Amino acid sequence: MSASTYRVVRSSRASRIGLAVGALLVAGLAVLPYAAGSGTLRTLISFLTLVTVAQMWNLLAGYAGLLSVGQQAYIGLGAYALWVLADEVGVHPFVAVPLAGLIVGLIALPTAGLAFRLRGGYFAIGTWVIAEVYRLVIANIQAVGGGSGVTITAASHIARATRQNVTYWLALAVAVGTIGLVYGILRSRLGLALTAIRDDETSAESLGVHVFRTKLWVYVLSSFGCGLAGAVIYLNLLRIQPDAAFSVNWTALMIFVVVIGGVGTIEGPIIGAILYFILQETLADYGSWYLILVGLVAVVITLKAPRGLWGLLTERRPVHVFPLQRHVRIDASGEIPPVSGRPRSACADE
Repeated sequence: MSASTYRVVRSSRASRIGLAVGALLVAGLAVLPYAAGSGTLRTLISFLTLVTVAQMWNLLAGYAGLLSVGQQAYIGLGAYALWVLADEVGVHPFVAVPLAGLIVGLIALPTAGLAFRLRGGYFAIGTWVIAEVYRLVIANIQAVGGGSGVTITAASHIARATRQNVTYWLALAVAVGTIGLVYGILRSRLGLALTAIRDDETSAESLGVHVFRTKLWVYVLSSFGCGLAGAVIYLNLLRIQPDAAFSVNWTALMIFVVVIGGVGTIEGPIIGAILYFILQETLADYGSWYLILVGLVAVVITLKAPRGLWGLLTERRPVHVFPLQRHVRIDASGEIPPVSGRPRSACADE
């Protein structure tokens, strides 16, 4: 059989349908400010920024095997970078958001050099300690408000409706952009390197993967995404306090959303964020029982669906909205031409 009777494909019918539905959904969300109220937009801003930081944490832990408990550092740094650029330097607050993300990415470079000296559980604890150091430093600098924090006055001068609408569009652009970034990375050679490092770092290095450089790229990109999210969050809130901006609760939310949605998948953090906001809206009136119930949901899902909700949904029928595998399509004869004298399987996954 000639080589023209088979081809390698990466998309599927489900992924094409998912792409079309996703494009329609994004278009609908983009025009939502013209129809929705202020409360709805604020809730959606929180949802979109949570999707962003969850995707960034999943890129670190789910694909690179870097279990960080200190990503709140970059949310806080993104918020303060926004304040410095907008109030001290005079940059327009909307323009300051992407610049804040870039500044956070630059700060992450030397931070990674320190954090990568640690391994395993020590790395997780080390990232949390680094985040606490950043919080303490900011809280003790009176020029940035100290422990009482600061208000982004440059943004408060913008008309409320304009600020909220543009902040919402920024949140939407950041969420869609980070999902696209993660998808692009995972379909590239960098994605293959990340998978190899996650599975066996020593073996990956023996195969020619530059482990340190790959981890550094992913860590900086994840920090950049968290910095963008932090800037958007506090452009919406206007008031920055170090204890809140650098709270470990941010990373706890990331972990919760990714674990219940599905670690190591792009769809998982989106599903997890949706479930979290449903729980939040449904159980918020129960006071302290809210946290107990949310924790109970997390425990049940972890026990019943170790691969998360997305893994449970796709267990019987594998459906990938964001396909990362390659498949060989063959003709009706079911034969595949030999490659270098050896038979080849009907489905080759990366």
